[in-house]
Amino acid sequence: MNRSLYECIRGAILDGSLGPQTRLPPSRDLASELGMSRNTVMFAYEQLLAEGYVHARTGSGTFVAATAPEAYLNAKASQASSAQARAMPGLSPRGVELLANASASPSQWGAFMPGVPDVTRFPHQRYAQIAARLWRNPPPEWLSYCHGGGLPALREAVAAHLRVARSVQCDAAQVLITEGIHQGIDLLVRMLGMSGEHAWVEEPSYWGIRGLLQMNGIHMMPIPVDEEGLTIPAGKDAGPPPRFIFVTPSHQYPLGAVMSLTRRRALLEYARRQGSWIVEDDYDSEFRFSGQPIPSLQGMEPDAPVIYIGTFSKTLFPGLRMGYMVLPRALAGAFQTAHAELYRAGHLMTQATVAEFMQAGDYAAHIRRMRLLYGRRRAILAGLIERYLGPEALHRYGSNAGLHLVLCLPDGADDVAIADEAGRRGILVRPLSRYFLGGAVQRGLLLGYACVPEERIGPAFEVLLGCLRDARPLAHCA
Repeated sequence: MNRSLYECIRGAILDGSLGPQTRLPPSRDLASELGMSRNTVMFAYEQLLAEGYVHARTGSGTFVAATAPEAYLNAKASQASSAQARAMPGLSPRGVELLANASASPSQWGAFMPGVPDVTRFPHQRYAQIAARLWRNPPPEWLSYCHGGGLPALREAVAAHLRVARSVQCDAAQVLITEGIHQGIDLLVRMLGMSGEHAWVEEPSYWGIRGLLQMNGIHMMPIPVDEEGLTIPAGKDAGPPPRFIFVTPSHQYPLGAVMSLTRRRALLEYARRQGSWIVEDDYDSEFRFSGQPIPSLQGMEPDAPVIYIGTFSKTLFPGLRMGYMVLPRALAGAFQTAHAELYRAGHLMTQATVAEFMQAGDYAAHIRRMRLLYGRRRAILAGLIERYLGPEALHRYGSNAGLHLVLCLPDGADDVAIADEAGRRGILVRPLSRYFLGGAVQRGLLLGYACVPEERIGPAFEVLLGCLRDARPLAHCA
């Protein structure tokens, strides 16, 4: 027994489970916890101390040494590690494919990172006041698991906001709170789709959707977009009827086109005829800088075959990890139960804070402030592009909305290499070609302006311009 405990603790130190300077439990407490004599624990501690794995501080306790004995590490630990590596099963084919096409960036802040709001302008103090007051005496049920699609107060606040701001036809019973759009898409594909079925995705489209569909066995059919949004194939070009149609009609991602009214009606008619579900991703609809807001596709017809999804990542901050779905009434109860079963939802204290933030008018006020700020930053960046690269360098589908611009490059340009070089120089951009599934790709760069202070836009653009000049020739997409 003495030796077994010693080996167990030593192994935990060597594999990193017990890190340097970790305080070991008092011998009396550990003996009581393990149901063994205190002498057994003391023997193990003394042996570890003698071999240099731990050190004792008078009056403070026993701590893991900063460095384990090198002789043991170089011999036994490395051999054990090699043996474990040989015995470990490999990734599944779909896991390998997911990693091969992974696009999530390790850096998520700085010029010109697309899709990231200016989190420094978030009203932290006001939000913290609400959270602190709620935490003083939280109801016990807010500290447990969540069932029923989210906190009722937040679901009501979201429904009220969407009815006014996006013309979504819904009430609180149809709203499901998720941990972001990715979780929402994963849930709806699992609940409504089967492995082997097909989905239309915009070409180009958001890379995050592709990984979720791939991992759920859904075959993707890239459908081109034009200045009116998603085109609707006819005849043989349509292929098998899709189970899902993923669209960003208010501001196509990433090119920026707004789906025309004619195209919206045709898409709704097609979905009804084919029994398809339209998944409307309204990812940044709040940030439109001129003209009237574009109403949602979901609200155009009663009982439309549309599942509307959105997020607080752009309006509040991405780290909040909170989104929502608006479901047809007939599906809402089933999705609420499935959400609780699959994800064991929680975060009700956070939901309560956001609900009060919205109900008090702080959410709408914050959006109004940020819309003005982002509009100024967009104008500065667009002006620099037009001045140094010409108006044709801005993609022709781009609408006066969103949190990024698309900078066009010639077909022969290597936008991936340019983005990599920009990253080495401290500028974060995304290559447009990575958003295409098919072979006919466009070359360009996505430039996010939301998280770049006005005084930093010029200097950062100058660095990017140097990358472009070094990657000659400079021309632009048609």
